[in-house]
This record gives sequence, C-alpha cells and structure tokens, in this order.
Amino acid sequence: MKERQIKAPIRQWGSIIFRYRWAVVFAWVFLICFLGFFAVRTPSLLQDSGFTPTGSSSERGIVFLEEKLGMSAASLDIVMESTSGENLTTSEAQAKIWEELAPLRGQLFVQDMYASIVSRRTGEDAVTAFTVLLNETSNEALGHFEEIKAAVPQIKGTHTYITGNLAVYHDMSSAVRHDIVRAESFGIPAALLILLLLFGTLPAALLPIAVGLGSVAVTMGSLYFVAAQDVPLSNFLPNMVTMLGLAVGIDYALFMVSRFREELKNRTVVDALNTSCKTAGRSLMYSGGAVMAGLLALNFIQLPVFRSLALGGMLVVLASVLAASTLLPALLGILGYRIFAWPVRFRKKKEHNRVSSQAWIRISELIMARPVVVATVVTVALLAAILPALHMKLGIPSAEVLPPSYESRYGAELMKKAYDMKEANAITVAVELNQDYKEPESIWQMKLYMSKLRELSGVHRVESYASFLKEDSDVMSTQLQSEIEKRHAARGNAAVIAVVPEGGETDPATVKLVQELRQHPPGEMSIYVTGPPAYKLDIMDRIQSGIPYVLITVLLLTYIILFAAFRSVLLPLKAVVMNLLSLGASFGLVTLVFQRGYGADWLQVSYTGSVFAVLPVLIFCVVFGISMDYEVMMLSRIAEAYSKERNNERSTAIGLQRTGGMITGAALILAVVAGAFMFTDNELMKALGLGLTASVLIDVTIVRILLVPALMKLLGKANWWLPGWLSFFERSEHEVVQGDSDR
Repeated sequence: MKERQIKAPIRQWGSIIFRYRWAVVFAWVFLICFLGFFAVRTPSLLQDSGFTPTGSSSERGIVFLEEKLGMSAASLDIVMESTSGENLTTSEAQAKIWEELAPLRGQLFVQDMYASIVSRRTGEDAVTAFTVLLNETSNEALGHFEEIKAAVPQIKGTHTYITGNLAVYHDMSSAVRHDIVRAESFGIPAALLILLLLFGTLPAALLPIAVGLGSVAVTMGSLYFVAAQDVPLSNFLPNMVTMLGLAVGIDYALFMVSRFREELKNRTVVDALNTSCKTAGRSLMYSGGAVMAGLLALNFIQLPVFRSLALGGMLVVLASVLAASTLLPALLGILGYRIFAWPVRFRKKKEHNRVSSQAWIRISELIMARPVVVATVVTVALLAAILPALHMKLGIPSAEVLPPSYESRYGAELMKKAYDMKEANAITVAVELNQDYKEPESIWQMKLYMSKLRELSGVHRVESYASFLKEDSDVMSTQLQSEIEKRHAARGNAAVIAVVPEGGETDPATVKLVQELRQHPPGEMSIYVTGPPAYKLDIMDRIQSGIPYVLITVLLLTYIILFAAFRSVLLPLKAVVMNLLSLGASFGLVTLVFQRGYGADWLQVSYTGSVFAVLPVLIFCVVFGISMDYEVMMLSRIAEAYSKERNNERSTAIGLQRTGGMITGAALILAVVAGAFMFTDNELMKALGLGLTASVLIDVTIVRILLVPALMKLLGKANWWLPGWLSFFERSEHEVVQGDSDR
C-alpha cells in the first residue's frame, strides 16, 4: 500500500495536468512572453568569445604588460589596400594617411597609434596597416564598437578595413544574430513540413514547433539576467541554445504527441494523457538526463566558452523537458480528439501506415535472420569511417572562424599577404626586473638572457629595449628612454622581449619553444611567457587536460541513467558502444571536411589543415546525449513489449515497428534544424551542425535499423540480464503489471 501511495502521483501526472490544463497553459504563455521580451536582447550582451585561459601564464603575462607597461589588450589594425595599385609604403603616402587619420587619433578612446612595425613582405607595397591601441578593456570597447568603427575614416584611394581580435569578436557577435535568423528561417519550416508528413494533421504538427520555440525563448530570456550581472558568457551561446532548443524540444514533443495520438484511438483523453506521461514522458526525462550529463561534463574544461555552453545547453534541455512534461500535456488535454483535426493529406494514411508498419517488421526479421553478418559488416563500415579521425590535428583559429565576406576576416587575410605574421604573432616574454630597466645591471641581465634565447632551437630573432643599445654599452640617453617607453618596450622594473619563432604560431617547433621558455626561466628575473603562440598553447592545454574527465563523466553518467531506465547491465553498455561508433564516424567526416577540405567549397568552409580544438569535445558532449535519445525511445518500447511478450525477437520487432517511423522523422527534424547551421557564418557552428547531423543520421539509419536488431538477436535473453546482487533494482511485479495494462 505504501508503495502504491508513493507511486500514485507519478502514475497520475497526466490527470493532474489535465485538471489544471488551462492554468498551466496560461502560466507558460505568460512566462514565454515575459522572457521572450528579453530573449531578443541577450545576443547584444554577449561580446566575449570565451577562450581566455584565466589564470594561465599567458593571461597573467597580458595583465602584467597592461599594468606595468601600459600596453593595451584592446587594439585594432587598420588595413588599407590601394584601389589603383599605388605604393602605400612611401614617405609621402604614409604622411598622407597619417594626416587623414588625425581625427581618429583625437578620440578619447585612442591611447596610441602607429604604422605597423611588423616586417613587410616584398612586392606587397599596395597594402599598409596602422595599429591603434585603445584606452579601454576589450569588453568596454566591444560595448561601443560601432562608435569606434564609425570614427575610422575611409582613406582616399584605398579600401579600408578594420581587423584584429577586437574586430573579429565584434563580427562574430554580428554573425551570431544573423545566423540565428537564417537557421530558424530554414529549419523551422522544414521541421514543420516533416511533422505534417509524419502526423498528417496541422495541430499535431504545430505543437512540437511551439514547444521548441518556447524552450528557446525561455532559456534565452533567462540568460539575459545572467549576462546583465556581468557574468562572462560566450557569444557562441545563442547559436548553441537555438540549435539545441529546437532540436531537443521538437524531438521530445514529437514522441509525446505520437504516443498520445496512438493511445487516444482506444482510450479517453485523460487515460491517453496518463499513459503518454507514464511511457513517453518517462522516456524523455531519461533522455533529457542523458543530454544534460554530456553538457554537464563540459565544465571540466577550464575555459569560459565551455562553461557558457554547458550552462545554456543544460538550461534549454531542462526547459524542453519541463515544457514537454507540463505545457505539452496541457495543450494535448485541451485539444483532445481535435489533435486529429485539420488533416493535411499527402497520401492515403491508413494504407501508408499499414505498409510502413509491415516494412519495419520485415526489416527487423531480415536482419535478425543474419545477425552475425549484419553486425560484422556494419561495425567494419563504421570503423572504416572513423579512420580519418585518427589523424585529426587540432588548432585554434582566429579570424578564420568567419568567412572572407566579413571585414575583419578580409583585413586579416591582407595582413597575412603583406606582413610577416610570424613576427606579428611572436612569443612575448614579460620580464619583471630586480631594478629599474635603465640600470646597467638590468641592461646586462637582459642582454645575457637574450643571448641565451637566441641559442634555443626554433628561434629566428630576439628583440627587446636592450637591442637599441650597442653590444658593449649599458648607458642610454634621455631621448632613447623616451622612445623606449613610448613604444611600451620597458618602464620601471618591467620590460618585454619579443621572440620571433622560425615556424608559425601553431607549428610543433614553436609549441616546443614556448614550453622550453617556461621550463627554463632565468633565475635572476621573473617572467611570463605570453603572446599568440603561448596563449593558444594554454587554451589547448586546458582542453586536453580536461578531456579524460569529460569522457569518464559522460560515459559513466550515461550508463547510470540508462541502467536506471532499463534495469539491465548489457543494454546500457551496448547503447554506449554503439553511440561511440556513430560519433566516431561523424568525427571522421568532420576531419575530412574541416581538415582536409573535402566539400569545403560547398559548405563555404575555410579549412586550415586542422580542426578547431573546441569541436571534438563539444560535438562529443552534445551529440552523445542527443543521439542517445533515440536509443532510449526505441529500447523503451522494446522493454515495454518484452515485459508483456517475454520474447526477445518479437519485442525487438515490435519496438522497431512502433518507433521506426517516429525516430526517423525525429532524426530528419534534428538534421534539418542542426544542418541549417552548416550554412551559417560561424565555423564552430558549421562544424557542430555537420557533426550533429552526420552522427544522428548514421545513428538512426545504420545503427538503429541494422545494428540494434542484430545485437538484440545475438545477445538474446542476456539483453535483460541483471546479476543477483543487483536484484533489488528489478522492477516490481506491480510496475510490470501496470506497464502491461497500459497496452
């Protein structure tokens, strides 16, 4: 009796929602309208990319240079390209440009401005650049970047571009807002069309769309209040929330609506709602738990971008689960039998359903007749698809995350064309001296350290304020001191050394050089190794050091959640392994496109010979949970059938029959929603969209249709095996009887 009392509220959730259906709907409508008002304002508050490795040597070095030398982390590069091919490097041309830039130099937010001091490439005289240092932090500058941009004049006779990290961050924020509109304008109509094909009635097709949009609006509105408290959130967040919210929200609602329509054919509205909440509702909670487990693991990567995406992703999945568990049942209760109203006929539905149902049964029987052959062929094919991922090279792009149509990206390409970017992206060593930099002892210490640096492998050139002095001199004039401090090369007991590597900033030799500089600091001085190569190395280190914890957390939590759902030892293990296979195959495809360039032109991807280091972790955490949804939905129906039939093969056939069409439709919806982001202006979201789409399509076609039935047949009763010492996890007879009665 006590057990019955405890379980009654769960079993009667549908009745509770039905009783208060209008109140639930009004509460959700108010919440969506209220938070939706703030949701549209959220992207404008998110300016930071979230890749700052807080507390690292490179980040502390940047802070040291800002405080001690007055360097500015916020800077711009103004790049000019002659419209007539005129030489812009002559003294006359430079003087003319300098004069035209005078109004910009007078702006309060400008700290300093000078012609780029980076060595030029020969034959590229039609391009020149000026560096602008700002009096503000990056976040302050991004807050009024349009004003800064408007203050930069168009230099006569040139095309003028603004680039640099600040400009890239601003353009990324603009791309985010543009991408959301573009993705939604394609993804939502495509999803609606698929839902109409699946259900054949307008109300049934519109409900999942409403749940998906409502989840996104509530989440984005909630994040507005988080961002307003100056909590650093990445500008990638709106894309992530929109993609996940639409995909997960629509999928969850689709399964709930499908089960309700199925039950409504032989039951009252209240009974159909009760059964739907107990079956599909229970499954979607486990599915949501699996997705949130993957997103939670992102927090092990100590970078703000991962914490931001984890927060936004978990919030939107939670909102989707709550909406599918409360708002959707309330709407279904209001609609009742009207869920079948306003039919949209694409085909003769009864005949199609009968043919489709028989087709799924024949497929499962055909596969289970030759389980060894099917399982072997599919596994070998998936392993072959994984092979390219074994040669994946990770990197950290900057302007390359944007297409060349953006000003900051095109300006960066011009800089690469005209200047030696190895010098522009040199390793920066921030030095804290024991005495003032002008003292002879400090000068000799700097010269001695520089000579040691020149002897290191991979060093092309070493420069500091001591380079202005003759080799045997330790005295500097007042004029030289003024020039050194004007160039922010030294001040007080602080100085900076530029170490120009022989290779690029991500070259293995350069990475090794950064590590060597940190491992062997000079005993008499304190140093921080920073600059782009060190900064990117610290980002890579943060990602790589967190990956083992991410993998263990995702796999363990997913197994536990699936074990709780199915009370089986082998079913969760099999689900995890199959998910890894489909995920690995999608990694192989991402590697082919983003690293090797296959299909890059079609997707408008600027491949650089490496994969954005963020992607493998992000795709793993997001895709692992989402693709597990279909495993949960399918195995739930198989387990439900098995509790009644006690026949492994027949239960598998019934599960595939009853979920095959819905899972295929759900996967197509997720593919069009996520796939829409493949054609946006953000490399990260392009790759995430490709990885998610590929993984899900592989999952529902090759894995779910072929591999699942084959392995279910091979394992037989072992699928449902539970050791004796775990017998207390077995479902009670009451639960089994209750489940049977639902059918």
